[in-house]
Amino acid sequence: MARYHIETYGCTSNRGESRQIERQLRDGGHHPVDGPENADVAILNTCTVIEKTERNMLTRAKELDEETPGDLVITGCMALAQGEEFEQAGIDAEVLHWDDVPEHVRNGECPTTTPDADPILDGVIGILPIARGCMSDCSYCITKRATGKIDSPPVEENLKKARALVHAGAREIRITGQDTGVYGWDDGERKLHVLLERICEEIDGTFRVRVGMANPKGVHGIREELAAVFAEQEKVYNFLHAPVQSGSNDVLGDMRRQHNVEEFVEVVDTFDDHLDEWTLATDFIVGFPSETEDDYQQTLELLEETRPEKINITRFSKRPGTDAAEMKGHGGQIKKDRSSEMTDRKMSVVGAVYESMVGTEREILIVENGTDDSMVGYDQCHRKVAIPGAESDGVERGDFVTCRITGHNTVYALAELA
Repeated sequence: MARYHIETYGCTSNRGESRQIERQLRDGGHHPVDGPENADVAILNTCTVIEKTERNMLTRAKELDEETPGDLVITGCMALAQGEEFEQAGIDAEVLHWDDVPEHVRNGECPTTTPDADPILDGVIGILPIARGCMSDCSYCITKRATGKIDSPPVEENLKKARALVHAGAREIRITGQDTGVYGWDDGERKLHVLLERICEEIDGTFRVRVGMANPKGVHGIREELAAVFAEQEKVYNFLHAPVQSGSNDVLGDMRRQHNVEEFVEVVDTFDDHLDEWTLATDFIVGFPSETEDDYQQTLELLEETRPEKINITRFSKRPGTDAAEMKGHGGQIKKDRSSEMTDRKMSVVGAVYESMVGTEREILIVENGTDDSMVGYDQCHRKVAIPGAESDGVERGDFVTCRITGHNTVYALAELA
């Protein structure tokens, strides 16, 4: 039986892949150890979303190659999209698809279930990858080379996994995927809303469900159905992550994002119609090669119009093998200036949201320990709330508590138990 050490970088979906790898390893009788120096095999689950991340992955792979006395296995998006980079860097490792990692480590051994083979992440947060891949062909994205087209397991299979998570102790289920909005598309019908409704109505227990990244095009076709499920099912967080990337249709066309600005706004308007209060999360890429000053101003205008409460801002970086890498780009200063200005706008919008919460009472699901004696959780809109002193008051992860919002720190609220 092998001792393994695993490190995961990147998105929640990647973390879900690592949990699946770990569960299969534990089912095979293998067990985790602290630190690569104590492992028979070290596993690096990589990300490659931007150039800086790629450099960090190569650096960490070299370090693990030196620190691990046993084998090194590299998987994840960079491994699948740019596996040759590791060999060229002189790193001695097996580069494998996520699905192939457990079998490689097990080396043909028969699975033997062990008591610690549970699917829970961080105690009360369960990760549920509902599908792999997407239906997009973005000109700047290298991850597509790793994940391929959407591959959707049946609703019944994902329902079974969600039930297992709840029975194992999950109080928050995070539904993940490269694009959750197109779940079921490969079978001819988008089924995200169907899956959510069945999880909420057919699984007993007290828990919440958060929907992970869903591209606007996929959501647009089921926006009415999806928003209705959000409104009707209390177990679903009123939270949607729909990355628009630009406020200019010209740039979206060059990005091959499939949606346009009007469709994104229609999604937002539909959720506004169905929900009194909800969180819109989105992503913007600044400094795309074809982004003019006017295009950039349109993006700022879209930010102000839709007022997303969670915003990820990324400066464009060329990814090898993508079509956008062949385009003549902007200098670093332009990208830096635009990113800085947009970040200031972001902080203003987000800060205003948390300021509006002050004085209200909220039911919070506690999911993690904070600093010192505080506990951290989320309200119905998946807004982050820290409660100083809650640990001393006996609050534990997985508890639902009522609290009064007393202040904020721009990107999260502060509260006291009611």
